[in-house]
Amino acid sequence: MAASLLPEDVIDTGEKDDSDLRSVLVTSVLNLEQLDVDLFRGSHHWVPATQRLFGGQIVGQALVAAARSVSEDVYVHSLHCYFVRAGDPKIPVLYQVDRTRDGRSFNVRSVKAIQHGMPILTCQASFQRVQDSPLHHQFTMPTVPPPEDLLTGEELIHKYLRDPSLVDKHRLGLNKILAQEVPIQIKPINPPDMFHRQPQEPKQMFWVRAKGLIGPGDMRLHCCVAAYISDYSFLGTALLPHLQLRTRFMASLDHSMWFHAPFRADEWMLYECESHWAGNCRGLVHGRLWRRDGVLAVTCAQEGVIRVQQDPPRSKL
Repeated sequence: MAASLLPEDVIDTGEKDDSDLRSVLVTSVLNLEQLDVDLFRGSHHWVPATQRLFGGQIVGQALVAAARSVSEDVYVHSLHCYFVRAGDPKIPVLYQVDRTRDGRSFNVRSVKAIQHGMPILTCQASFQRVQDSPLHHQFTMPTVPPPEDLLTGEELIHKYLRDPSLVDKHRLGLNKILAQEVPIQIKPINPPDMFHRQPQEPKQMFWVRAKGLIGPGDMRLHCCVAAYISDYSFLGTALLPHLQLRTRFMASLDHSMWFHAPFRADEWMLYECESHWAGNCRGLVHGRLWRRDGVLAVTCAQEGVIRVQQDPPRSKL
């Protein structure tokens, strides 16, 4: 598997309009300060409306810390994380790396993300040296419109805002979304009606990429960016059949990724998400990140806690 993750094998699938702008995910969001051997400090640059740290950033930074403790001839093939406490957006995060094992083929690293002296995330990442194998198969990529034929999330919001019949409550909410400087771009395949919340299948697909240029250099950096991207709007897939219910609380419990083939996180990839099960205040979601040429690049899985309003709200009259 890791044989396909060599930097020189990264596929360049086309130029970006903003190719002269270095991605903020590289220059700031995933750029860790080394404090000591296997000890790093990371800051945060986008805080969701929940005022908890964005889980994708903590996973991405943990993978950056792990990757800095291994040699350049090994590449991440899997990671498994548990979110154990909510992150505090007011202070940086410390990342402590434990060199669990260095074998001939695989290296394992354990990373603990720490705030206020306590772990907020634990992560185990496994890295593999190049190993050729004739064993290979994968699913077939879904047939969808290309990203050039679709609107970005921001363009969809501007389209809604041009509607003169849009009520002030919805207009205010859309402007708040626009004010958030998220460092990734998304183009939904079938964007849902934002104002008529009709239940639908627990499936969604969208094209996604990092804003700005990362370049074809270090494949490990693209994996760290993909870890950031993979958590965005992921758990919400489990809510799609239950849009008539009011969500009281939602948070990720764990997050896993498997890296299969080279890719560029600053080029459009199709994110196919589906939730096979929800119950007991939890939802389970699986995802696949596809390259435009149909190659399966990454598989993801996440479980989260989802609490909804079970009884209809009482009338204020």
